[in-house]
Amino acid sequence: MRIVITGGKGMLGRTLQQVLCAHEIIVADLPEWDITDAAGFDANLKAANADVVIHCAAMTAVDRCETESDLAYQLNAVGSMNVAAACHRNSVKLIAISTDYVFGGELDRPYHEFDVAGGAHTVYGLSKFAGEEMIRRHCPDHVICRISWLYGPAGPSFVHAMMNLADGTRPILKVVDDQHGNPTSTFAVARHLALLLKHPELVGTFHLTCEGEATWFEFAREIFRLAGKKQEIQTCTTVDFPRPAPRPLNSRLEKRMLRLCGLPPMPAWQEALEEFMRQEFHCI
Repeated sequence: MRIVITGGKGMLGRTLQQVLCAHEIIVADLPEWDITDAAGFDANLKAANADVVIHCAAMTAVDRCETESDLAYQLNAVGSMNVAAACHRNSVKLIAISTDYVFGGELDRPYHEFDVAGGAHTVYGLSKFAGEEMIRRHCPDHVICRISWLYGPAGPSFVHAMMNLADGTRPILKVVDDQHGNPTSTFAVARHLALLLKHPELVGTFHLTCEGEATWFEFAREIFRLAGKKQEIQTCTTVDFPRPAPRPLNSRLEKRMLRLCGLPPMPAWQEALEEFMRQEFHCI
């Protein structure tokens, strides 16, 4: 296949290039490809003669979205609209990456794909949900894949932040223990996206986070265990670390659509993390 990856220079985009190397990959990133330029993107896509667009480009700096909301909506909503409309005009399959932040985070169970989204409490989440709606409206042949707590080669990610902080200069690290989510490797996501490419008949919304759940504290503890680091960590609460954009207490995503469509499950988060730590930091 000829696959266009918007935001192809980002963390997930780089992993996709590696995992999908058997296909012809076109890295669609600035300055040549600008998702906010509708006519320019359409012309580039037409010239690319692509079979699929994997749309990773987004404004993901959650706190910055709060202070630059126009830019967040320009990239996450209008940009997604431009990509979706261009895909529809050029008969190209669209696979778009979204986020757990489209939910409010209040449920006491993992969110599945049939739960009503749109109750976000952040500009990032609201703008990404607006992007989802643009995709549904303008490109029927689409798959939306929601991910969360993502880490991958070279970062930036929570894993890299923890490894950098555990440099021996801090006797104790405090890590939030009241937010729950699914730590997820870019390799796990990319491999399931490769699987979805083999099923062009599938459309709709899929959750692609690793199986199992953890708090940030539990995630950090496993990182340090795998790295063989003796870093001491203590639990704290979300209230102890106020941020401009409120973090959801529940980011857990159930992979119901994978199950209903008879597709393989995502790997356990501990298994995916162990593989990543071995590759990225030569641990274990």
